[in-house]
Amino acid sequence: MSVNTDYGFEREFAVPVGQSADLAKYPEKYPGNLVNKSKAKKQLAENISRLSLAQELLWASAKHGVLLIFQAMDAAGKDGTIKHVMSGVNPQGVEVYSFKAPTLNERMHHFLWRGIQRLPARGRITIFNRSYYEEVLVVRVHPEFLVAQNLPQKKFDDSFWNLRFEDINNFERMITRNGTMVIKFFLHVSFKEQKKRFLKRLEDPHKLWKFSEDDLSERGYWKKYMQAYEQMLAATSTEWAPWYIIPADQKWFMRMAVADIITRRIHELNLAFPKVSKQQRERLMQIRKKLRNE
Repeated sequence: MSVNTDYGFEREFAVPVGQSADLAKYPEKYPGNLVNKSKAKKQLAENISRLSLAQELLWASAKHGVLLIFQAMDAAGKDGTIKHVMSGVNPQGVEVYSFKAPTLNERMHHFLWRGIQRLPARGRITIFNRSYYEEVLVVRVHPEFLVAQNLPQKKFDDSFWNLRFEDINNFERMITRNGTMVIKFFLHVSFKEQKKRFLKRLEDPHKLWKFSEDDLSERGYWKKYMQAYEQMLAATSTEWAPWYIIPADQKWFMRMAVADIITRRIHELNLAFPKVSKQQRERLMQIRKKLRNE
């Protein structure tokens, strides 16, 4: 599987390991010095085709699984990005899970428990639309949600969140060692663009169903969310599971960049179709000859 054009997105948007993740330094709108809308659509189509082949190789080799994690503020475009980027893959080999508020049973387990149950098997791709990272984002902005988890801890200070970061890093390292490639995206939409998209939903009768009053309520916590994201991104971008901060104000660019990174990362696995032994090949040739002579 060849990847010809290198826009450098994998390097440009990766959060460096052990460094801060100042979101002010990551643009929400791509400056366009490398690619325009027309080129982006063409590149997206090429990467969708390559991703289809990559999925076939992934399934045939059955040695690795791929976990795609998407985190973002409301209206950043997670659903649309997943729809467009994965449009060429075989749905039989993909699962998509949307992480809503945890159930009572889920709250009574470790916060990683429901994510563990949904990991991809070897040969498959799993997509988390939001994920266990909500437990260091939404729950950090709204620590009152922790009360319902009946945790033994009494204080939810920095040490508490650092332990959660440590658990996530260890968990992702464990599943990486077991053959799961973890690719994580933060779709970085601006405060201004989110307002524009909210208004568009409210003004379109066919999109009213997408809007929730909770969306507007959470918008009031924007600064707190940005702080939570910055700390999470800095603490959990690792060599084995780096974060990519993707500019999300231009949907056409965001989708192309995500597809490009996914395709390149899977290419790193050096997947190949299983080889058939000499004895198996001879036997298959005999079967072919028998079928032809029927």
